[in-house]
Amino acid sequence: MIIWLASYPKSGNTWVRVFLNSLFYTENNEIDINNLSIGQFPNRKHFEDISKNMDDINEFSKNCINAQLRLNLSNETKFLKTHHAYWQNGKYKFTDIQTSLGVIYIVRDPRNVITSLKNHYNFDNYDDALKFLLDDRKVIGIKNSKKEMDLPHIISSWKNHFNSWKKMNKNYLLVKYENLLTSPEVEFQKILNYLEKLLSIKFDKMRILDAVQKSSFANLKRKEQDHGFIEAPTSSFFNLGPKNDWRKLLSKKISEKIEREFKVEMLELNYL
Repeated sequence: MIIWLASYPKSGNTWVRVFLNSLFYTENNEIDINNLSIGQFPNRKHFEDISKNMDDINEFSKNCINAQLRLNLSNETKFLKTHHAYWQNGKYKFTDIQTSLGVIYIVRDPRNVITSLKNHYNFDNYDDALKFLLDDRKVIGIKNSKKEMDLPHIISSWKNHFNSWKKMNKNYLLVKYENLLTSPEVEFQKILNYLEKLLSIKFDKMRILDAVQKSSFANLKRKEQDHGFIEAPTSSFFNLGPKNDWRKLLSKKISEKIEREFKVEMLELNYL
């Protein structure tokens, strides 16, 4: 069954994915960021021989569960990264508890998400990035792309995305990006405690510490600079990280708009 690594875009999902890839799929924790064993969903290969038109959002939604059922035929537990909301398009769900074992949901202060969004999508200004963040009907994905990962993702707004995955209500773990920055050993151990209970496995303490170091933001940034990153847009993927401080980058108008729109969720997460 599937354990989801779910998040709104630019919230630290790839960081968690790399760490788990280091522990589960390497012998010495060495990471090749361009050859990660933990894949993403949706991916075009998941829909081969299932969907006639993968770029049509309704056709895509109709076949999400079917694609996941096919992935589960191997009877192996697998991690999958997704930016898709836990959403229902008409009568079709993105996933359900029959195909999913649990979800690790990574969340980030939306005031810092927007600064990363602006860089990632090369927006001209923060007003455009804010429209993206607030869009209740937001869908990302490039139609007719030859890239395997460019399929429709219904992400909605930052608020709706965060609230949607809480509704899964099956082995849900919340991870805050800010805790990964300030206390990576503690936060990654929290993830492993969750997985040890869920999968009845144990991890060696020294290997965990080594994996934390090798998947640090600074190390991942160096790897991207040296070898590139196939999942990056035209700009760098591992950009500011801990240096991303909305207080230095956002106008008062933008930050206050975000705080008004997402007040309930930001209070819940102690961002306000």
